[in-house]
Amino acid sequence: MSDEDKTPKGSETPASSEHRLRRELPEEVPAAPPASGPEPAPGEQEKGEPSLTGRQRLAKGLWPPRVTRAQLIVALLLFGLGFGLAVQVASNSDSGSALRGARQEDLVRILDELDDRTQRLEDEKQGLEDQRTELRNSSNQAEEARKQTVEKEKQLGILAGTVAAQGPGITVTIDDTKGTVQADMLLDAIQELRAAGAEAIQVNGVRVVADTYLTDSGAGVSVDGNKITQPYRFKVIGKPQDLEPALNIPGGVVQTLEKEQATVTVDRSTKIVVDALRAAERPDYARSSSP
Repeated sequence: MSDEDKTPKGSETPASSEHRLRRELPEEVPAAPPASGPEPAPGEQEKGEPSLTGRQRLAKGLWPPRVTRAQLIVALLLFGLGFGLAVQVASNSDSGSALRGARQEDLVRILDELDDRTQRLEDEKQGLEDQRTELRNSSNQAEEARKQTVEKEKQLGILAGTVAAQGPGITVTIDDTKGTVQADMLLDAIQELRAAGAEAIQVNGVRVVADTYLTDSGAGVSVDGNKITQPYRFKVIGKPQDLEPALNIPGGVVQTLEKEQATVTVDRSTKIVVDALRAAERPDYARSSSP
């Protein structure tokens, strides 16, 4: 009996067992080659590159800037807001520059004018209250009402320019030999006189009323379509102590006209006659609502 026959069934030699396992297991996969070098530790720079300081890294992160569309829109809005505020501040500064440069006596005169205007309004209010009291207490209310109606009609006629008027006031003469005075300058003078309490105004034979308009017309000015030429003469009824200072305030009518090389003369008088009349116009659509 050979050696192979002597080997018991069910038992294998160590060599045959290893050979069988090698046939069953897959081929060994070779290990990947190691990296060229160890990974750099955090914060370490590769060889050949200079190390950056914290300030340099911050500057490198901030520049060049990376601007998004939303950031650009916000920047434009903030710029517009700042520009608007700057313009508003400059406008307010310009409006008060005339008063800041005024003398003390000019400021006192301006305050006096404001006080006078306030007093006129108070007097008008008191007069209306007195009329109401008279109507309530009068034994003949119908006759009292008629008297007040006639008086009110005269007052409205003066304001509407349909009746002549006389009283204290001033005469303003503007000599414009250079031809530089324009319609808007004369309109400023009318507005200033009205604000100072003028009750009736006449310019070169043309009555000035609520709807009066002025336009430039060649070498002169037109008032309500009537051409007038220099010298421009204003007849104004009102309190002279209020009317004259209103024209002479710093940066006011007189200074503006003098800058245009015009000569302005203001004369006070105890009697000014305003006799230029306007035709009474009948309204086309408006009717009295009284029964």
